[in-house]
Amino acid sequence: MVRLSKIAARTLHDDRKLARFLPLLLASLLYRSGVTLRNVLYDTGIFRVLRMPCPVISVGNIVVGGTGKTPTVIMLADMLNDRGWKPAVLSRGYGGRRKRESDAAVVSDGRKVLMDPEEAGDEPVLIAQRLPGIPVIIAGDRSRAGRLAVERFGSDVLILDDGFQHRRLARDIDIVLLDGERPFGNGFLLPRGGMREPHGALRRADALILTSGGGTGNVPLEEIPHIPVFEGRRRSVDFVKGRENETRPLADLMGKRVCAFSGIANPDGFRRMLESLCVDIASFLPFPDHHVYTAGDVENIKKVCRDSGAHLMVTTEKDGIKLACFPDFFGDVCRLRITMEIVSSGPAFEEYVVTRLKR
Repeated sequence: MVRLSKIAARTLHDDRKLARFLPLLLASLLYRSGVTLRNVLYDTGIFRVLRMPCPVISVGNIVVGGTGKTPTVIMLADMLNDRGWKPAVLSRGYGGRRKRESDAAVVSDGRKVLMDPEEAGDEPVLIAQRLPGIPVIIAGDRSRAGRLAVERFGSDVLILDDGFQHRRLARDIDIVLLDGERPFGNGFLLPRGGMREPHGALRRADALILTSGGGTGNVPLEEIPHIPVFEGRRRSVDFVKGRENETRPLADLMGKRVCAFSGIANPDGFRRMLESLCVDIASFLPFPDHHVYTAGDVENIKKVCRDSGAHLMVTTEKDGIKLACFPDFFGDVCRLRITMEIVSSGPAFEEYVVTRLKR
């Protein structure tokens, strides 16, 4: 799935190119068959589902990247920690290069971040930095990570980052995020499009969070009745700059001429966020999702910044995680911190989650 995701990320927004590429369509049909068979094996009990000794919340999606899973995981963990729970975050560690992916590895023990992004992947390290006091554990088999969290850290609720397709581990709440404007991308499965599963898989969800606006008009709610639908908004609260991660208000960016760059699944969303902050974007450089920056990239970004007459370089906090190995450049770049906020006027999201957990 990782390689297919990379193909889709490069071609998802060029539908004309995809339409001329018949092999991708055939591969998509084969992928659909595999996904359908796997789900049938889990639904019928042929593939065993493992139950943890504490509640489990999954945060995921059915389209490759760009819906705000990481900010939602951080929001949930903070919320539960404030209410007296002892959460731990479990992640696969996408993009990490640890020796054995099946083994559970501790990214953060709640006191210190113990792994770098090359080992653990950028998102687990970002989550660990944003959640001091909360363990973050990675493993291809999330049940191993869950047992480690319970036995070593006494966790009493587990949060699966990007867990909707990880059906081996039973969960008490399945939260699915959808882009409210384009919930199913171009409507095709990987690698012809960006969908991980057909939209009928949403029947497994317990709640939906719609992000990026757009309302519910593009989501087939008639096929998934009786589940709460919340509206989520990704927003930036501040930014950090310098090697010491000095926090600064967004007002310091207003009116500034900037060179912006990012290696995330939805770079257009990042650009729109900057525009909403009244930032003058002199140049914008998009990179592939989870991009690992090289010395050549750094030099090119600095050149584009100079040539465009920009005063500042701006990226996301997630990108900043991978730039720490270039300390001089890292210290000069403004990194926007992005959070998830539930703005729905329907049932209170926090009360919904806590009530489900207490059952």
